[in-house]
Formats: sequence, structure tokens, C-alpha cells
Amino acid sequence: MSAAPRALVVDDEPQMLAIVEFALQTQGFECVTAPDAERAWRVLLTQDVDLAVLDVMLPGASGIELCRRIRSRLDVPVLLLTARGETEDRIAGLEAGADDYVPKPFSPREVALRAQALVRRTGARHEPRDVVVNGPVRVDVLRRTLTSGGEVVHLSELETRLLATLAERAGEVVTWRDLLNDVWSTASVAGGREMVKTAVYRVRQRLPERAGEPLVVTVRGRGYLMPRLDR
Repeated sequence: MSAAPRALVVDDEPQMLAIVEFALQTQGFECVTAPDAERAWRVLLTQDVDLAVLDVMLPGASGIELCRRIRSRLDVPVLLLTARGETEDRIAGLEAGADDYVPKPFSPREVALRAQALVRRTGARHEPRDVVVNGPVRVDVLRRTLTSGGEVVHLSELETRLLATLAERAGEVVTWRDLLNDVWSTASVAGGREMVKTAVYRVRQRLPERAGEPLVVTVRGRGYLMPRLDR
């Protein structure tokens, strides 16, 4: 990663593009911009980018479609800008692999701080970290894998952080607010419960069960836990 992280900002509204670009620049980012998904994709294929900030509503392919394309080919964190109250857009974005989202109207400073948090987390993945072990379950943070009973599941960066957090606190109920803080590095609660719920649902579908029970359990009204497992 370069000394100054580079962000790609994609929005078809010039005024919004300028606002987001300026906010990121005040926090030390270099910025490149694109007005639509196709030109954004060309930038991603030809330039080093540390973060993509995508408006959901774009001409042609949507920001969600672009996010899905990024996730299938590139290891670039994605921050989505969504319309306030558009729950379906937020869920679709998370399912497409977005790392975070900010609903409109937003504070430019919040966008910049969330962008910083995403880039910090992405940079941290290059630092060696211990494997988190819960009985026969091993979460390898560096390789982004979960191993259980000889089965290896390859994880996204967000899924790795989520499962590592639950494995480290195995047997303990972790509230959605704690997960929001530990996994997403934010204390903002706007839409946070839904974001955590969606992420847990997605990762649970990919994990092996043990004795017919899921590795991640929902404790209604309290949060989520990974049971403490014996070897």
C-alpha cells in the first residue's frame, strides 16, 4: 500500500462526487473518480486502489453489481453509499460483499472516518496473527480460512473477523453492538443490527455443522455465540 491510500469514488452526480472526494482528501487519501461502473472497472484494472466508495444508484450497472464484480476478481474493500431507508439496497450490498455502508444524507466526515477504518483493517491483514482455536475449529486470520473436522472453508475478510471474534469469546454471548465495534470498527448503530444479522446469516450458510448444530448460534434478544467446543 502506498504512503497515501488511494480511493476510487464512483458517483454520477458531480456535486456528490466532489463532496466525497474532498472529505477523503482531508483525511489523507488520494482520490480517483468515475461517473459509472464501467469506467470505474477500468480504473480498478489499471490502477492500484486501496478502497472503492460506490454510490448504489449508478447509470447502467448499479453500485451493487459493481461491488459483486469487484468481490469476484479483486481484493479491494468496498464502502457503499445508499439512500436512507432503502433496506433492500443495504442487504443486497452486504450480500454482494460490501464491507460497510453509509446511508444518505450523510456526514462527509463519517464517510472519511469509515473509509479510514476499512483501509486500516485491510492493511492489518498483512501482519502475521495467531490462529484462533476453539476445540477442533481453527480460524486462520492471515489465510482467511476456517477448518473444522478436516473441512476447510475459505472466508472473506469480514467473515474472518466475525468468526475470529466469536471464536475468541467462545461460549460467551456477543451482542450485535460489540460485533459492530469489533468487526466493523464502528459504534454507529444506524442499521447496524441489520448489518450484523445479514453477515451472520451469510456466513452461517457456508459453515459445517457439528452434531447437527450450527457453529454460530443466535441467542434471541441478546446476540450471537460460538459454543465452546471440546476436542
